[in-house]
Amino acid sequence: MPKYPVKKKTFTKSKTKRKTSTSFRIFVYLFVFFVVTGLGIFTYEYADGLLFYLGFKSKNEYGLTKEERRINDIHIYEVLDTHKDFMIGFDISEYQEKIEWESLGKIEDTFDLNFVFVRATAGNNKVDKRFKENWIASKEKGIIRGAYHYYRPNENSIQQANNFIKTVKLEKGDLPPVLDIEKLPRTQSLDSLKKGLRRWLVKVEKHYKMKPIIYSGESYYTDFLRKEFSEYPFWIANYNFWRKKPDDHWLIWQFTEKAQVNGVKGLVDVNLFNGDFIKLIENTKD
Repeated sequence: MPKYPVKKKTFTKSKTKRKTSTSFRIFVYLFVFFVVTGLGIFTYEYADGLLFYLGFKSKNEYGLTKEERRINDIHIYEVLDTHKDFMIGFDISEYQEKIEWESLGKIEDTFDLNFVFVRATAGNNKVDKRFKENWIASKEKGIIRGAYHYYRPNENSIQQANNFIKTVKLEKGDLPPVLDIEKLPRTQSLDSLKKGLRRWLVKVEKHYKMKPIIYSGESYYTDFLRKEFSEYPFWIANYNFWRKKPDDHWLIWQFTEKAQVNGVKGLVDVNLFNGDFIKLIENTKD
């Protein structure tokens, strides 16, 4: 049987492999491009904050990691530096323990404090243990002050209003009373909750002749309060790192709960009043 020469096999890259290789390279190029672009935008947006951070002194971490502390410091500096004409405030309660008012400093050693909200009461019978001393000391310090009530949804709203009225005596130059609502009810409907909130607001407004401010988180505000209580000014808590400014209809924006202030133990909530000093004064008691 005749033997035929065996043809040698030659191996070449298939079109499929070439296409895959090209697609992968394009993907890598695009990935690198977007990463570099993102880093460039971040650096541009937060350049001032990064430079500020490089000058920080070592600090206690209060349970935060070094990276968390760094990110929070950058965020706080950027927000405050962007809103230099806005008034800056903080809020306190017995949880901050005793405040050294005589050594009270600036936010992050840079920005002046213009106002403070002091917790006065909670529920139908709770009085904050440090309200009286904080209320008097803030006045003596020359900081514009306001008082707030922590609302408990499952307790009688009129009794809660009476608890606040009995405890807080507003004077000329004080900020309006604040209703702090953060929890949903366990034993009543949402309609009952809203009726109770309105009873508190009406009674307190009638007593002080000032329209109260409502404090809440942004989601709670959007889902349960915005439509029914649109005639009231709002103080909104939103700690989103990427948010740069308050919405126009927010009277006050609480943008962090992790600031440090000389004279105050632990971390502090910081708030931006949506306006300058003149607007802040216009919102105080005559």
